[in-house]
Amino acid sequence: MPCYYKELSGIDCPGCGMQRSFIELLQGDFISSFKMYPALLPVLFTLGLTASHLFFNFKKGAAFIKYSFIVTISIVTISYISKLLITVNP
Repeated sequence: MPCYYKELSGIDCPGCGMQRSFIELLQGDFISSFKMYPALLPVLFTLGLTASHLFFNFKKGAAFIKYSFIVTISIVTISYISKLLITVNP
């Protein structure tokens, strides 16, 4: 699927590369997947943790989800800013 944000603005969005990274991960190429989108594994972990908490209702599950979300958003933000800086200053 094309990224409409990138098509309209010419700039990658914070999620650009996630789909290709997921395909690389499914093919077993973890290094290529990580290089393409470093936040994929934390995103998948947070989604899995949230789904597990919904089914099993862990005692401190909401707190774990909150901290996992903070770490994941931090990784997404850092990788996005670094990608923008590398793209601007090759």
